[in-house]
Amino acid sequence: MLVTGRSGAWVLDWPLLVPVFQHERPGPYRGAVSIEVQPATADRWGDVVTVFGRRGEDPSWCWCQLFLRPHPPEPSASGARPDNRGALHQELTHAAVPPGLIAYANGHPAGWSRVGPRGAFPGVRGNRALAKVLSHDDARVWWVTCFVVDGRHRRSGVGAALLRAAVGFARDHGATAVEGHPVDVAALKAARVAGSGLFTGTMAMFTAAGFVEVGRTYPTRPVMKLSL
Repeated sequence: MLVTGRSGAWVLDWPLLVPVFQHERPGPYRGAVSIEVQPATADRWGDVVTVFGRRGEDPSWCWCQLFLRPHPPEPSASGARPDNRGALHQELTHAAVPPGLIAYANGHPAGWSRVGPRGAFPGVRGNRALAKVLSHDDARVWWVTCFVVDGRHRRSGVGAALLRAAVGFARDHGATAVEGHPVDVAALKAARVAGSGLFTGTMAMFTAAGFVEVGRTYPTRPVMKLSL
């Protein structure tokens, strides 16, 4: 079954909706880019590592573990650093439901996003600023925590494809709403912002996907929600 979306065609490919885009852009990868999104299953671990790029060479880098903790880990007295890479690998290996999604640009791993029930993220539940905005804890409300996009594929629609696929993935797993905490770039004072500062996504991207603002934790940090 084919469903028309705002930015391209949505192909129903269980267990998620796969957005397929044709996007023209300049640079070394100029030309049409087809983006496909798939669940991050154990057999796709190598693709996750590829997406994380040079950051993936450091096992103690975030590896999408930030929101799984109520607060950042304290430095170890012995100086030992956490094996976040191993933690994510184990999560993908044993998860009953894939904890994230992988985007492929023309068949090449290009992006990652984590999505799951809001209650599964202590870093969200324990955030006092978010607690003032969010509704009561509901297992059917899902949360998109973050996005990682290979620098060679930025500004090509990878983040938007991941967000739209996250909505379809959440819906297919019983979610009644999807939320996120992106950055309102238009409200920032800085003229330019590094990609690493937008790892939770941008408000414009969420708005384009049909999300609406339900409150703010800071002038530049809206909480966005899409009811399903």
